[in-house]
Amino acid sequence: MNYQLFKDTIEKAGKIVIFSHVNPDGDTLGSMLALHNVILEAFSKDSAMVVAGKVPDIYHFLPGIEKVKTAAQIKEENFDTAIAIDIAAKDRMTDGLAIFENAKTTMNIDHHKTNNGYGMVNFVNADACSAGEVLFDILNELNIKISQKTAICLYTSILTDTGGFRFENTKASTLIKAAKLVDFGANPAEISRFCYESKPKPMVMLQAYCLANAGFAHDEKIAYVCITNDDMKRFNAENDHTEGIVEALRQINTTEVSFVAKEIDEQTTKVSLRSKNIDVSKVASIFNGGGHTFAAGCTIRKPLKVAKNKLLEEIEKLM
Repeated sequence: MNYQLFKDTIEKAGKIVIFSHVNPDGDTLGSMLALHNVILEAFSKDSAMVVAGKVPDIYHFLPGIEKVKTAAQIKEENFDTAIAIDIAAKDRMTDGLAIFENAKTTMNIDHHKTNNGYGMVNFVNADACSAGEVLFDILNELNIKISQKTAICLYTSILTDTGGFRFENTKASTLIKAAKLVDFGANPAEISRFCYESKPKPMVMLQAYCLANAGFAHDEKIAYVCITNDDMKRFNAENDHTEGIVEALRQINTTEVSFVAKEIDEQTTKVSLRSKNIDVSKVASIFNGGGHTFAAGCTIRKPLKVAKNKLLEEIEKLM
């Protein structure tokens, strides 16, 4: 990668805006806030931050999170430089996409193997565990100082996208970079408590209900959960409260592929896929989704029950 291009782009930029993907997680939020801090501290420039959807409660500890806005709140502003971070496909910016595409210069920082390099400037590394790791590499190569605030954000990004350093994307180099972030001021125990031990009651109750009512197929090699809007209302749950269910299903010793299918409306179903050895990005791509080999997602324009059956059919073909 031409890391100098990152520095040149930021130095030439006027008004900058950074985008997260829809239903933001720890990686997209952590890396977005880290980038915002770097632009402010190393380049003495401000940047707007746009989230698509509600920020999950567990990430409210991140430095600078109170500064994020929605696309509607900044739609009247003109930005000459727009940066997408941890966004595999640009339509995952949802209502922020028009602002991104109207910018004179667009940058794309990501780690998804299905990313097609949609930016004018691209830093995409499918071997990285997270967008936060991609950003860490950029800063490291350019000798840009990482402050404590930036370290906290980058550590959160790497921690959450490796599942607490448990997933297949955790390498020796990942742990070395995480250790350097600790040296820069990130507190591993504190960040872990915020991310994994500070769940709101509706989230815990919803997840317990979903796991107790999980379905199984293909000799229990496929484990799945279907979540209706009535289920969400029953527990007064938010959209981000489903996070972690698909990983819990994958933990079952017989499971090879797990998925969570969540009803958005009568004709739309959001899907998260995980596996131990099978490339579930191939399943996601059938429905115009994407992601990684063992972690992918998509949106199926079908009712929940129909979407579930189509997923089972495609997964069984792959198996």
